[in-house]
Amino acid sequence: MALQCVSSSVFLTSPSPKPFSSSLKKTPFVGFSVPTSSNLSLKIIKNQSTSDDAATVVPVDQRWMFEGDELNGPDIWNKTWYPKAADHVNTSKTWYVVDATDKILGRLASTIAIHIRGKNLATYTPSVDMGAFVIVVNAEKIAVSGKKRTQKLYRRHSGRPGGMTVETFDQLQNRIPERILEHAVRGMLPKGRLGRELFNHLKVYTGPDHPHEAQQPVELPIRDKRIQKQK
Repeated sequence: MALQCVSSSVFLTSPSPKPFSSSLKKTPFVGFSVPTSSNLSLKIIKNQSTSDDAATVVPVDQRWMFEGDELNGPDIWNKTWYPKAADHVNTSKTWYVVDATDKILGRLASTIAIHIRGKNLATYTPSVDMGAFVIVVNAEKIAVSGKKRTQKLYRRHSGRPGGMTVETFDQLQNRIPERILEHAVRGMLPKGRLGRELFNHLKVYTGPDHPHEAQQPVELPIRDKRIQKQK
C-alpha cells in the first residue's frame, strides 16, 4: 500500500515532457515541422560529391525535401534562368534599320518598341535591357490614318503660367519630324531608369542616310501587313 502511494506521488510530481518544438525546426512555407540533426547534416556534407563543382547543389537546409540520390545531385527545383551581365552587352546587340516611308505611325512604333524591349526574344526579361537598336530613316514621310494629320495634337509646357503650346501633327512634322516617332515609341517603353536607357536605342533620322553603317544594321522584320498605308 505504501508503495502504491509512493508511486502515485511520483507520478503526480513527475515533470511534464518537453514539447517537440525544442527539437524541431519550423518551416515558414510548410505547415509542419521538420526534425533537424547535426549528425545528419554532417553526414550529408561528408557524402556530398565534389566531382561537378559547376552544378548547383541542393542547399543543406532544403535537403529534407529530397530523397536518395537527389540529395547530392543538382538542384532540380531552383532552375529559373536570369540574364547575367555578359548576356546583354550593348556591343553584341543587333542593329535594325527601317524605312518609315508611308508607314502608319502607331503600328511602326509598336513594332520598334517590341524589338527595343526585346519581347521578340526567348531570353526576354522585364527588368533587363535585352533588346536591340533600331534605326529609322525618312522619318518625315511617316503616315497617319484618317484625319489625324490635322486633328492629332501635341502639347508641351514651358513650366511658366500660360506656357502651354499646342500644335497639330502636320505642324510638328514640318518643324521637327523626328520628334513624332520618338514621342510615340517613348510612350510604349517602361517609365523609369530602364525606359530612359532603352530610349537611347532608338535612332531617328530624316532622309535616307544614317551614320551607323559600321554597326551593319539589318532590315527590321515587320509581320504586320497593315503597317503600310494603302494608296
